[in-house]
Amino acid sequence: MTVTDSAALALRGGPGLVQERRLVTPIPGARSVELMERKRAAVAGGVGTTMPVFAQAAGGGVVIDVDGNSLIDLGSGIAVTGVGNAHPAVAAAVAEQAARFTHTCFMITPYDGYVAVAEALNRLTPGDHEKRSVLFNSGAEAVENAVKIARAHTGRQAVIAFDHAYHGRTNLTMALTAKAVPYKSGFGPFAPEVYRAPVSYPLRDGGLSGPDAAAAAIRMIEKQVGAANVAAIIIEPILGEGGFIVPADGFLPALVDWANANGVVFIADEVQTGFGRTGRMFASEHFGIVPDLVTTAKGIAGGLPLSAVTGRAEIMDAVHAGGLGGTYGGSPVACAATLAAIDAFENEGLCEAAESIGEIIVRRFRELAASDPRIGDVRGLGAMIAVEFVHPETGEPDPELTARVAASAHTQGVIVLTCGTYGNVIRFLPPLTIPLELLVEGLDIVATALRDAPTN
Repeated sequence: MTVTDSAALALRGGPGLVQERRLVTPIPGARSVELMERKRAAVAGGVGTTMPVFAQAAGGGVVIDVDGNSLIDLGSGIAVTGVGNAHPAVAAAVAEQAARFTHTCFMITPYDGYVAVAEALNRLTPGDHEKRSVLFNSGAEAVENAVKIARAHTGRQAVIAFDHAYHGRTNLTMALTAKAVPYKSGFGPFAPEVYRAPVSYPLRDGGLSGPDAAAAAIRMIEKQVGAANVAAIIIEPILGEGGFIVPADGFLPALVDWANANGVVFIADEVQTGFGRTGRMFASEHFGIVPDLVTTAKGIAGGLPLSAVTGRAEIMDAVHAGGLGGTYGGSPVACAATLAAIDAFENEGLCEAAESIGEIIVRRFRELAASDPRIGDVRGLGAMIAVEFVHPETGEPDPELTARVAASAHTQGVIVLTCGTYGNVIRFLPPLTIPLELLVEGLDIVATALRDAPTN
């Protein structure tokens, strides 16, 4: 994809917004400072923010704040706005559906949008087997229901999650999530019958091959839990909040093979990795695996709340009538947005755009890593790329450097996010509609922030 193509694509994500970084006030500006004071007085303190600015418009590759600053968006609202923040087709579909009706509850009087979204997910998710889908509101809700479905199908209770996993903030999904602060600390006790196995983390697992790392995980499962007790394995094909960890080749296929051989439901949590983010519609495709169940959310609906569980018909249909659902699950407005977003993913070159974005980010930071030992790893697929920072002498995680680099980028009008179990990873999740020249400018600013950051 050329820069010109990318710029044209960006217009679909935010018509009328000039695609440039522009600072007219310090970050934050006076209006954002005022609104942040109102937030402190009105919003629960447990709700944090990455950037101290308030948005008033967004699209393409920029977010415009209330003070008129135009910020380069390298976060996409945590991988949500892949099609852009205001894709015209998504906005039009939302407006048209809202004018007809905003809600009836699918469990009371159903509507065709829900069915159409289920049909699309059944078609798009990996595998050509017969499938069913059920719609919810959030990624955590999808994960929780995937576990319910797996338990109903198998009649078993135990669920295996992995080191560095993130699956949500509800009670069950906190149990599945690995990182204590800020997600779990002080909120227990957690749901029982959740067990944690080691994951393939090529930078930090002693160079284990994928099959060897899988064998270590399987030994733990068989000895400490017992295969006959396991309802499901759940894993992100690329671990998200844990640090954008890409498992070594062979790790995921070995787990799938073991699950299939032991009647265990394999759940791929594609909440962050799905919908073109990695250069394919689903990250599972990169690893040649066909999950039994797939959970989706984030990028599915162009910014509206919708999530889903999609999977093998015999597993999905194991739940009794009335056992799945929710008042707002599969909102008609969100379904309309989803259908428009899926059309954009399939017909506007967004997977190809993700590949171009990823190539630029990886190339830039691997070039820097050749001369800067503070960059311990550059990894990821498509427009889901991580840079892990380490102490150059020891290779240990360096969260302080990571925080300094991110903070410097923020003050210069670039939205970047950190992640990782150790807090030492900057993750790049730009909208797939970002103009490539804007992406390059944002990366330049992050690279300069790293160059100028003192080493501990």
